[in-house]
Amino acid sequence: MKKIVITGGDGRFANVLKQYNKSLNIYYPNKKLLNILNLQSVEKYLRKIKPKYLIHAAALSRPMKIHDTDISKSIDLNIIGTSNVVKVCASLKIKIIYFSTGYVYEGKTGNYKESDPVLPINNYAWSKLGGECAVSLYKNSLILRITMCEKPFIHKFAFHDIKTNFIFHEEVAKIIPKILNKKGIINVGGEIQSVYSFAIKNNKNVKKKSGKKNFPLNPSMNIAKLKKIMNW
Repeated sequence: MKKIVITGGDGRFANVLKQYNKSLNIYYPNKKLLNILNLQSVEKYLRKIKPKYLIHAAALSRPMKIHDTDISKSIDLNIIGTSNVVKVCASLKIKIIYFSTGYVYEGKTGNYKESDPVLPINNYAWSKLGGECAVSLYKNSLILRITMCEKPFIHKFAFHDIKTNFIFHEEVAKIIPKILNKKGIINVGGEIQSVYSFAIKNNKNVKKKSGKKNFPLNPSMNIAKLKKIMNW
């Protein structure tokens, strides 16, 4: 069994990954064991474990406004932290799978392909694109542009006028074993639909809300590449 390390080992996605991929040889270090802001911490842990793959899921995401109010924290965790991980992976020849976001696309026309130009829609997306830049320098890498969330939908309101590709954590966990050896960029998401249409299927109490005043209308992604890999 090839060893896999996931950063952010006590985070939301890692906890779901534990449930759905028990057959994989995955290590789940917390921040004390592997601190992405400390280059020596990253190198010490990875030299000890000697994994073939590293899934880089550690990041600053919510609340979204923190990327506006505390840009230093956003830069440190999503750009500098990712750069540290890439440096060590490149040095130790470890394959890196980086969790980015579908919000790096402009969000006007939707159905964006991996080859389409990017223009992040907010500071969070800019910070994740900064991480992509570091990962792209290392050829033994895979960037996943993902729009995922917890199940059931945890928010009280959902946008009825914004189209996207939300997908639940557990669906992404099931995808991971199939893409470990892929390289480049893959859009990862579900059916293109309004956020409200997605949310109401698993949370009947969610209320409609307009998002067009502060959010692009259609940041949805084309997932044809993922469908081919997964035989969907």
